[in-house]
Amino acid sequence: MLFKAKDSVLRHPSFNKFWVSRMFSSTSFQMLSVAIGWQMYDLTHDAFSLGFVGLAQFLPMVLLTFVVGQVADRFDRRKIVYICQVIEALVAALLLFGNLHGWLGREEILVAAAVLGACRAFEGPTSSALLPMLVPKTIMQQAIAWSTSVGQTTQILGPALGGVLFSLGATSLYSTAAIALFAGAILTFLIRTEPVERKFEPITMRSVFMGLSFIYRHPIILGTISLDLFAVLLGGATALLPIFAQDILHAGPVGLGLLRTAPAVGALLMSIVLAYYPLRKSVGLKLFGALGVFGLATMLFAISTNVYLSLFALFLIGASDVISVVIRSSLVQLQTPDEMRGRVNAVNSLFIGTSNQLGEFESGIVAGFVGAAPAALIGGIGTLAVAGLWMYMFPSLRRMKSLSEETRT
Repeated sequence: MLFKAKDSVLRHPSFNKFWVSRMFSSTSFQMLSVAIGWQMYDLTHDAFSLGFVGLAQFLPMVLLTFVVGQVADRFDRRKIVYICQVIEALVAALLLFGNLHGWLGREEILVAAAVLGACRAFEGPTSSALLPMLVPKTIMQQAIAWSTSVGQTTQILGPALGGVLFSLGATSLYSTAAIALFAGAILTFLIRTEPVERKFEPITMRSVFMGLSFIYRHPIILGTISLDLFAVLLGGATALLPIFAQDILHAGPVGLGLLRTAPAVGALLMSIVLAYYPLRKSVGLKLFGALGVFGLATMLFAISTNVYLSLFALFLIGASDVISVVIRSSLVQLQTPDEMRGRVNAVNSLFIGTSNQLGEFESGIVAGFVGAAPAALIGGIGTLAVAGLWMYMFPSLRRMKSLSEETRT
């Protein structure tokens, strides 16, 4: 039973519906990603087709960023998330019928992946912008910690559940995903928020790119978002886990599974700790301290030849990363006015998604030239260098005492 403190987010029914809905939606997306990738390769036995599935999911996020921001700031965010989840459920249902009737092929899978990618492109930033409307500012960090725990839980649960269900048959997975997404959509529909009066300015190039302009004019938000971009870009050692498991640690497939799970477990446990014990003082220094631990843990993982030490290093990577994620997300939400949250969160989501994808690419390229262990070591050193440089370039972020502290434009 979850402990409900006096100022706990768990006492807010709308947040509870939001949290469970995100759990259903994110788990279903992870499951569908497993099934779509497996079926594409099973049909084509072509690595390029598998790559196109990832591209089909990633491209909408890049292409729709500024459209998403405008929509999220102009319309009811709850309805946007609800519509996205309904469409995702329909895609899962169509994949189910395609399997049952034998007409599911390469093109149909790519279209399904693209539609899912477009829905996630809208749902992610809009959900982030919706969250501050569900709880008071005083418990925003706690709400973000609980919300972050969903992401970490689904990264562990989603692929595993997807693999088990797919082993029982593709129809089992697609039907489960469709039901879960419809359930999530119903919960989102039942969320109640206070009416918000927004100013509907004409759609111009200035309004479209106002999110970027706002970020540039606010040093704390600029420092926060750019720090995430470059730190994740350089610290992408987890992309090299298959090499470490096979060639360095000699841990085999089971070891690879444990290595993949360790960061998510560390992040999940830390997010729960932060939900009950929010960071209240010297958040700027704690942000850079967490990044320092992240960089050092990455370096420890790079030089380790013992599987247990590597698991410990990856656990630290996940735990320290979630501290910086909660601080960065809280700063972006609390320092951005409601009428701008859609556009700012859209840009933030683009930066996060881009840094994750490019981080894996960067790690792979460097590893190809110098080897996996030196590449991870370079990434850890690079993360420490970025943290030190950002402390100098953004002193207002370093001196930040509390998450609610006003920024200077």
